[in-house]
Amino acid sequence: MVSSDQRRRQLAREKFERQQQRRAAARRRRQTTVAIAALVVLVLVGGAIAAATIVDGKDDKEKQTVVGDRPTPSQTASKPPPEEPKVPEPKMAIDAKSPYTMAFRTSQGTVSIGMEAAKTPRTVNSFKALADKGYFDGTKCHRLTTEGIFVLQCGDPKGDGTGGPGYNIPDENLTALGKAGADGTVVFPAGTVAMANTGQPNSGGSQFFLVYKETKLPPTYTPFGKMDAAGLKAVQKVAAAGVAGDAKDGAPKSAVTVEKATVSKG
Repeated sequence: MVSSDQRRRQLAREKFERQQQRRAAARRRRQTTVAIAALVVLVLVGGAIAAATIVDGKDDKEKQTVVGDRPTPSQTASKPPPEEPKVPEPKMAIDAKSPYTMAFRTSQGTVSIGMEAAKTPRTVNSFKALADKGYFDGTKCHRLTTEGIFVLQCGDPKGDGTGGPGYNIPDENLTALGKAGADGTVVFPAGTVAMANTGQPNSGGSQFFLVYKETKLPPTYTPFGKMDAAGLKAVQKVAAAGVAGDAKDGAPKSAVTVEKATVSKG
C-alpha cells in the first residue's frame, strides 16, 4: 500500500518531469525559430549581394551604372579615377532668386543654357565659380551616346570621364521631371541639361550632359538647365555625325572643344 508520503513524492516527480518536458519543447521551438531567422537573414544577404553585383556592373573592369542595357551618364571610366585632392565647394556667391545663363562657345557653335538658381542654387553657384576661373576653357566634350540614351557629356578637364573639380555638390531638383514610372525612369526631354554623377547620391562634380533627344533615365541626375534652340541644334548636328569608330558610345566624331565658358546673371 502506498503511503501518503510516497504519493506526494510521486506527484512531485511527475510534476517535475512535466516541467522538464515543457522546457525541452520550448527549447526546441526557440531553436527552430532561430534557425528559420538565420535562414531568412542568409537569403536576404544573398539577395542584397546579388543586387549589388548587378548594380555595380559586370566586373571590376566595368563600373558604369547601368539601367537595363542603357549606360547612364557617369563620371566613372573603365578604371576608378585616382584620388583627387579634396577642395572645398565654392562659397555661395550668386543671387539664389535670379535666373542665370551659362554660355559655352565651342568649336561646333555656341550653346546657351538657361538656369534657375532658385531650384538648383548649389549647382548654379558651382558652375559660375568654375566658369569664372576658366575651368572649362579648352576642355572637350568627351562622350556621345547614340543608342538607348541620347546625350553629349562635357565638363571633364581630363577629357576621359575621370576628371572633376576636387569637390562634390549635392543633388538638387530631382523631382522636377516627375515621378519615376514602373521601369524606374523619367523622361528627360530634348534640350535638358543635367549633372553627371558616379551613380552614388550627391556625387556631382563638374561633368554634365546635354540631352539632344528624348531620353529615359532614373531621376537621380540633377536637371539644372535647358539649352536654347541654337544650342540644341548644334548638339544634334554633332550627334548626327556619330561616334568615333562607328560605336554607339564614345568620343564624338565631330570633336567638340569648349573655347570659352561664361555664366552671367539674367
